[in-house]
Amino acid sequence: MKIVVIGSGGREHAIADKLAQSIGWDNVFTLPGNAGIPNSHNIAINDFAAIENFCVEKNIDLIFVGPEVPLTNGIVNFFENSPIKVFGPDKHAAQLEGSKIWAKNFMNKYGIKTASSKSFNNPSEAQDFIKQKDGNFVIKYDGLAGGKGVFVCSSIQEAQEALQELEQMFGKHFPFLIEDKIEGSEISIIGITDGKNIQLLLPSQDHKQLLDKDLGPNTGGMGAYCPVPFCDDKLIQKIKEKIVIPTIKGFQKEPLNYKGIVYFGLMIDKEEPYVLEYNVRLGDPETEVILPALKTDLVELISACFDGTLSSINMNFNEGFFVD
Repeated sequence: MKIVVIGSGGREHAIADKLAQSIGWDNVFTLPGNAGIPNSHNIAINDFAAIENFCVEKNIDLIFVGPEVPLTNGIVNFFENSPIKVFGPDKHAAQLEGSKIWAKNFMNKYGIKTASSKSFNNPSEAQDFIKQKDGNFVIKYDGLAGGKGVFVCSSIQEAQEALQELEQMFGKHFPFLIEDKIEGSEISIIGITDGKNIQLLLPSQDHKQLLDKDLGPNTGGMGAYCPVPFCDDKLIQKIKEKIVIPTIKGFQKEPLNYKGIVYFGLMIDKEEPYVLEYNVRLGDPETEVILPALKTDLVELISACFDGTLSSINMNFNEGFFVD
């Protein structure tokens, strides 16, 4: 088998390394990759035609998409009539990450535990609501913002400053959510799914806020570790029953074309899990710890998503802790 990994960061290096452990570095290519990843080729992640030409030239069997943007732009749809498989959801299903409002509606529709929220199309619409809530909530830009579209506010002033920052990035009219604040411990639960079944990787935790002592603005994550000591079997079972299983049932009922990664960004408040966000790809930096922790063959897991055998695989993990 020959596989192309789309992306250029530490996440993609970890993916390529894990795949190469199964099929060898000669059969793993990364686009565009970087100077530290073997077999990197400078092709842009959204140039689907160039990616296709490369794949045909190299007799590629599978594309593993690292970042979210090619998925939300429809790379799976582009290759839907091609013999080359793409591991990831199609454009419609990728709204689970591409639109916070779409994802929130999905959660509410299928009874998935999450914070209460209200959506708006511009800041002026939200002023009465902001005063009513005294600015104590979370503001989330609806679309992709590279980990910089979420603002945890504690006052009206902080809320107004957050909206001003979003306005500078996206103009005077932009969709966003105002969501009740849930406080607790944040963890990442990441699974591999064929749209009907799911296999979970080890729980991980990353450091989101820019400064020490959980202060400063949110980032996409700066370092991670796994497993998470407080995430025991009892909590995992609760997460499966209240969040993971209802999510997969929702995929089937919609139905969504989804063969890829599901990332559950969770907040654990008084031992109760709530979904903060979905991602439709592996997290960065979580990938750099959860893939080294995975003992089961990653190529086998991916192949099983396409041949209908995912549910029969027994997941195995390496012992110890993994830190990035």
